[in-house]
Amino acid sequence: MRAVVVGTGRMGTLVKAELEARGHDVLAWVGEADNPDGAALTLERLAGAEVAIEFTTPAAAPRNIERLLEAGVAVVSGTTGCDPALPHLEHLARQHGALLHATNFSVGLHLMRRAAVILARGFAAHPDFEPHLVEVHHSAKLDAPSGTALTLARAVHEEAGIEVPITSIRTGKVPGTHTLSFEGPHESVTLAHTVRDRAVFAAGAVMAAEWLRGRHGVFGLDDVLAGRGQ
Repeated sequence: MRAVVVGTGRMGTLVKAELEARGHDVLAWVGEADNPDGAALTLERLAGAEVAIEFTTPAAAPRNIERLLEAGVAVVSGTTGCDPALPHLEHLARQHGALLHATNFSVGLHLMRRAAVILARGFAAHPDFEPHLVEVHHSAKLDAPSGTALTLARAVHEEAGIEVPITSIRTGKVPGTHTLSFEGPHESVTLAHTVRDRAVFAAGAVMAAEWLRGRHGVFGLDDVLAGRGQ
C-alpha cells in the first residue's frame, strides 16, 4: 500500500512506524510546519498515494482532508474535535473518493460501545439506575470531552434514550481511559476500557487504511470490523 502520513506528532510518528512495520510504502510524511492551510498537500507530493492517514489538530484537519480528497486520495482521519466540519467533508468524500473518520481506532473500545448499547437498552426500563461516563486523558489533549466519550454517550442515547453525563479529567500522560457506570440504589454495573499504549490507535488506523484502499464513500471503524476478510 502506498500511503501518506499527515501529522508528525506522537500519533503520526506511531502511524508511520506501523506502516513501515507492515511493509507499506510511506511516500510522504507531512508536518504542521510545512503545511499551513494544507499547502503541502499538492498533487505532485501526493502522486501515487492510495491512502492518507491524518492525525493533526481540530483547526488543521478539515483543510487537510479537503485537499487530500480533492487529490483523489482516500483518507483515514483520527483527529477529534472537528465534528462541525464532518458533513461537508463527507459530502466531498462521496464525490471524490473515500473517508473513514473515527474518534478512536481501538478494536476493544468499539466492542465496548456495542456492549454499552446492550446494557443501556436493559437499563432503559430501570430509571433508578443512573449512568455516568468518566474519561481520563493526558494533559496535552485539546478537546474535552473526548471524541470517544461523546461517541459512547451518543450511542447510548440514540439506542436507549438515556442521557449520559460526562466527566473529563486531563492529567499526566494517560493515553486514554473510559469508564461507563450505571449506579443503582444497591448495586452498580461498570464497563471500562483502558489504553496501555498509543500504538493500539496506530495499528487500528493502519488496519482501517488497508481496508479502505480501493473503496468509495464514507465509513467508520465498525465497517472495517464487520468487513474484515471480505
